[in-house]
Amino acid sequence: MAANIKVDVLNVQGQKTGRTVELPEEVFGAEPNDHVIYLAVKQYLAAQRQGTHKVKTRAEVHGASRKLHRQKGTGGSRKGNIRNPLYKGGGTVFGPKPHSYSFKLNRKVKDLAKISALSHKVKENALVIVEELKFDKPKTSQFFDVMSKLNVADKKTLFVLPEYNDTLYLSLRNIPNAASTVLSDINTYDIVNAEVLVLTESAAKVFSEEEKVGA
Repeated sequence: MAANIKVDVLNVQGQKTGRTVELPEEVFGAEPNDHVIYLAVKQYLAAQRQGTHKVKTRAEVHGASRKLHRQKGTGGSRKGNIRNPLYKGGGTVFGPKPHSYSFKLNRKVKDLAKISALSHKVKENALVIVEELKFDKPKTSQFFDVMSKLNVADKKTLFVLPEYNDTLYLSLRNIPNAASTVLSDINTYDIVNAEVLVLTESAAKVFSEEEKVGA
């Protein structure tokens, strides 16, 4: 069995608590695969596109269907009706139609991409584990103070929680460079898009518990 990675747990003052969390080597210490990260990010962004673009064909634009003039004898070119794509206000040929941009990725590829993104964060020293964040009521200034103590106030930071916490969400939602997500919803794009990943102690321990179950 590969050795686990030990990461110090910090308190809200940014100081070491003396506790550590062991993160599985196969998740946080794997050799990153940048190509699968690219595929996962591309899939995420493609799924965000609405794909509602639409133009009208000659069958859909307004205009009479009568032939503009007789076929022969005018000295001019042959013409159909006014909805011809060659005329102003006519239909569009081969224009965009509503469609989905999403595409499928195998589960193993998506898992590998997430593992690769997490491993990148460890290699870049951009992973922080902090003790449980508890606030009596939503307070943006208090949360920003915690970020300052953790030295992440000036960085795009993603806080990963074991479950949704309304008080924490309301405390950080007005901080431009801070975001939060629950562990079960985290994806490769979220990890890559953040400069620093901050896991609460209980969220980090989930990885260790999953390793023990899978052992």
